[in-house]
Amino acid sequence: MSFTYIDLFAGIGGFHQAASALGGKCVFASEIDAEAARAYAANYNMTPYGDITQIEAPEIPDHDVLLAGFPCQPFSIIGKKLGFDDIRGTLFFEIVRILKEKKPKLFILENVKQLKTHNNGNTLKTILKKLESLDYKVYNEVLNALDFGLPQKRERIIIAGFLNKNVNFSFPNPRLRGSLENVLEKDRVVDKKYFASERIAQKRKARHKSEYFPAIWHENKGGNISSYPYSCALRAGASYNYLLVNGERRLTPREMLRLQGFPDSFKIVCNDTQTRKQAGNAVPVNVIKAVLCEALNAQLPETGQEKPS
Repeated sequence: MSFTYIDLFAGIGGFHQAASALGGKCVFASEIDAEAARAYAANYNMTPYGDITQIEAPEIPDHDVLLAGFPCQPFSIIGKKLGFDDIRGTLFFEIVRILKEKKPKLFILENVKQLKTHNNGNTLKTILKKLESLDYKVYNEVLNALDFGLPQKRERIIIAGFLNKNVNFSFPNPRLRGSLENVLEKDRVVDKKYFASERIAQKRKARHKSEYFPAIWHENKGGNISSYPYSCALRAGASYNYLLVNGERRLTPREMLRLQGFPDSFKIVCNDTQTRKQAGNAVPVNVIKAVLCEALNAQLPETGQEKPS
């Protein structure tokens, strides 16, 4: 199936990866971070526009699908949870004004799962009410990347909206586990700079024995160490310090991208610090692809038209 889409708060293009794989054509992208925009341009042959607040809605091309992982810091455990009192929280309303002007058939939004409970659920109620006021039928669900073939426990709320009020949509529920071995490099090809010092490695191993191999070891702020055959959620700033492969080394930028579902064909053009940040901010490609596939199938008329898969 062919369709057009726009990619807002695009980052390095997790939505782009998913939509293009299903036959979509990106007609507009916006990303304010210069390094993320550079990575986007290098991989998709289009340079995103900058600050979305400076772009008039009528200037944005018509499109079938609006995709956006709107900034999550106002609702995250990591942030101060200020919600719409934080200026970044108001960026949601940039999505609203574009939906109001362009009326795409479908939208898919992504945010941290804490949005579900923020301000006793009132923030999400405000968001859903606003979207429904634009005449969309709206669904929401918390999905975990761990169930979509990615060895990363990353729970995110997905909000899907349809102009067609008769649509019969349900979120995918695949329970497909991915293998950490398929994500990790062989240690012999990992640069020594990613390995923890002998002192740190020995200290960790003296305090924790893992039941799994390979495993990602996680140390929380209290110093407690746990390990699993998958990664905890990547973060834009902290993943490099609190996650260790088998208690010995940090994840490489490529491994972080794989944990988010980006193929090895994705070009890394920024330095390690920026790429780690970009991976931590990205949407999990597998999750978005599965949801978008279901959404596209749900809105197609029963006419024998080929459905995406």
